[in-house]
Amino acid sequence: MRLTQWTDYTLRVLMYCAACQEREQPVTISEVAEAHGISRSHLTKIVQQLAAQGLLDTTRGRGGGMRLMRPASEINLGQIVRMTETDFDMVECFNAELNQCRMSSHCRLQAVLSDATRAYLAVLDSFTVADLVTPSIAAQRQGGAALVQSMRWVPGLPIARPETLA
Repeated sequence: MRLTQWTDYTLRVLMYCAACQEREQPVTISEVAEAHGISRSHLTKIVQQLAAQGLLDTTRGRGGGMRLMRPASEINLGQIVRMTETDFDMVECFNAELNQCRMSSHCRLQAVLSDATRAYLAVLDSFTVADLVTPSIAAQRQGGAALVQSMRWVPGLPIARPETLA
């Protein structure tokens, strides 16, 4: 399954905001657009949707920007993907109204792909936005602060200070 560009950018905005949760000033759309090389106007639409869904708090004007409305550890990836993706019909027979397949009554493909889609979403359901932007506990235990300092931060995210990761 391939995610749409809309979902990809939505996840990038949420990850960027999560990586900046501790800083004083809010994240700006221009900042995210520049970090990822994405159209500012496209990101504006995404931010509006995230605000309408209660995921981002936005403030206009000088000193304004956006912040997560709840901790990144409470924002589930599966829910975000379900919110932003409109089509999980992997093959024609998933949609009874449009199905023209002559093999549908003798074929198990639909059942197999349905199981695969459920498994895909179940994996996403087991992760949060926080999981995407923080080093894993296991990685920290293996090398302590030295590992955290030598880790490369996720491209496109602001560089975290090592003391905030430990």
